[in-house]
Amino acid sequence: MTIIGYARVSTSDQKTDTQVERLKAAGCEVIRQEKVSGRSREGRSELETIMDFIRPGDQLAVVKLDRLGRSTRDVLNLVHELEQKGASLRVLEPEVNTAGPMGKMVLTVLGMVAEMELGFIKERQRAGIEKAKAEGVYKGRPAKLDHNKIRELRAQGVGATEIAAKVGCKRAMVYKVLSAARCG
Repeated sequence: MTIIGYARVSTSDQKTDTQVERLKAAGCEVIRQEKVSGRSREGRSELETIMDFIRPGDQLAVVKLDRLGRSTRDVLNLVHELEQKGASLRVLEPEVNTAGPMGKMVLTVLGMVAEMELGFIKERQRAGIEKAKAEGVYKGRPAKLDHNKIRELRAQGVGATEIAAKVGCKRAMVYKVLSAARCG
């Protein structure tokens, strides 16, 4: 039996270090990590790799259930896929193992709680934004690119590749900004 660890964080400024340490301590021989939202399975290539290669008798381990997913349906579908492959899921905190019927029941409840928690987070965020808008404080997400600088460099005859390097973005974004300004 191989124990495969899966560590996930949602944003690039977060780290998986603590999860990796816990998974190693739990006996994981292989640990896959990624920085991507757990809202759905889309774009989670490391999880897909695990699901493609997990074998009968193997165990997928996560530190907390919400690291596997925030959607009860997605989590239960993953557990079902693991069962179909003859593998199981182990959650370290709280300790749950789907190898037995009690583990499946507890996992279902925990999945519902994780999904509910995500709903609460979104509600609080929405309420905070509405309050900030009412107070005239909320301006939306700040622009990450200086569109004027991109247009200025283009007007000076600088090419898209060089502009992208100077402003710190991908070339496609330069074209998008220039197209929106109709000066491309």
